[in-house]
Amino acid sequence: MSGLIDGSLSSLAPIFAVAMSTQKPGYAFIAGLATAIGTGTGMAFSEDLSDTGTVTERGNAWKRGGIVGGGTFLGGILHTLPFLIPDYRPALMVALAVVVIELLTLTWLRHRFFDVSFAWSLATVTLGGALISGVSIGLGALLGTAVAG
Repeated sequence: MSGLIDGSLSSLAPIFAVAMSTQKPGYAFIAGLATAIGTGTGMAFSEDLSDTGTVTERGNAWKRGGIVGGGTFLGGILHTLPFLIPDYRPALMVALAVVVIELLTLTWLRHRFFDVSFAWSLATVTLGGALISGVSIGLGALLGTAVAG
């Protein structure tokens, strides 16, 4: 779960900043792919190296690292794929729709498996997604204007 949340939220910033600043979907796709691979690998090693499993009894470190890293990659790549659409506006709209679906899915998973109320889960996940998206879109738009002008 932490991998999915990390991948879904932390990868928003570079993808949407690049998309807004360049308005070139291919560039956003490359940024998203690199981010998904980098964060997935980083989370896998971080989880693997943080605990051998003997202290916390959380199981095999390699398995945990693979699960967390894979979840992080998955969470980051899902809203990257729409940027394979060559037209900027449709790519951005599909990517935003995917983000909404991801946030709703994360909300449901937290509600279902962690006994968090659906409303509270939706509020916290959406707040995180909105803050990250807003900052990255604003930064991308600002930098895009500064670079172009």
